[in-house]
Amino acid sequence: MAQFLEATIESVLSQSYPHIDYIVMDGGSNDGTLSLLKKYEGRLRYLSQPDKGQCDAINRGFDLTKGSIFAFLNADDLYCPGAIETVVRAFAENPEAGVVYGDGDHIDEAGAMLGPYPTWDFDPALLGQRCFICQPAGFMRSKVFVDIGKMNQDLHFALDYDLWIRASKEYDFHRVPATLAQSRMYRANKTLRNRITTFRDTVRVLKRHFEYVPYDTTYGYAGVIVDRRDGFFEPIPPSSTIYLLAVVLGLYENPTQPIRFLREAVQHTRLASLFNDDPKHTPC
Repeated sequence: MAQFLEATIESVLSQSYPHIDYIVMDGGSNDGTLSLLKKYEGRLRYLSQPDKGQCDAINRGFDLTKGSIFAFLNADDLYCPGAIETVVRAFAENPEAGVVYGDGDHIDEAGAMLGPYPTWDFDPALLGQRCFICQPAGFMRSKVFVDIGKMNQDLHFALDYDLWIRASKEYDFHRVPATLAQSRMYRANKTLRNRITTFRDTVRVLKRHFEYVPYDTTYGYAGVIVDRRDGFFEPIPPSSTIYLLAVVLGLYENPTQPIRFLREAVQHTRLASLFNDDPKHTPC
C-alpha cells in the first residue's frame, strides 16, 4: 500500500480539526512503508509488527489511542477536507447519536472520480438488505465501539458491515449531508480481488444478525461464482444459470424461510425483466 499511503496520511494530517490522535498500524510491510512513516514522526504514531488480520490491528490500534470519537481509515482511502470538523460538530449537535456517517465517493488508483458510493438515510431494517454506509465515511463514539465489543476478528471482509449492524441494535445513527471520504476501487484491492470470499463473509453476517440472506446477495454471490468478473469494473450479465444458482444458494442458506425467499426471487426477477435490468447487488 506504500503507493497510496502518503496521500492517505496527508488527508488526515491536513484536516482543519486539530485534536486528532493518529496512529498507523502496519503488519510488518517491506514495501517502503516504514521509511515513509519515519518522515512523519512527531505528527503521528505508528506500530509495525505482525497481526492476526485487519480487525486485530484495528482493535489493538484503538487500545493505544485516546479520544471520544473513533474511526479507521484503510491505507488506500482518503478523508475529504473538513471531514473531521464536520463529524465533530455533528456529534456535538446530536448527543443521542452513537454513529455519524456521511457520503463517500469511489475513486480509482490515480484518484480520478468513479462515482458516488450508494449511501442511504439510516434505516436499520435496510441493513438487512445491503451495506449503505461507506466505511471511511463512518465515525463512532469510542464508548460505543467498546460497548459493542470492537471489531469481530472472525471476519476479514464484511467487517465494517458487521460493525454497523451491531451498533444499530443499541445506538442511533445520524447521517450528515456532506461527502466525507473517498474509497479507492481498483482490481487489485482487497474486496475486488476476493469477491467470492467477500460474499461468504457477507452471508455469514446476514445469517448471524438477521437469520435471513436476501435474494440480492445470493444473486451477486452466484454471479461471481459463475462469471468470475468483479461486478464493479466488469458488470456481470444476467443469465438463467446465475438465477438458478442464486435460488439454490438462497434455499440452502434460508432453510427455515424458503417461501419468503422464493417470493423475493420471483419479485426481483419480474422487476428486472420489466426494466431490462440486472438484479445484481454488490455488497459492502
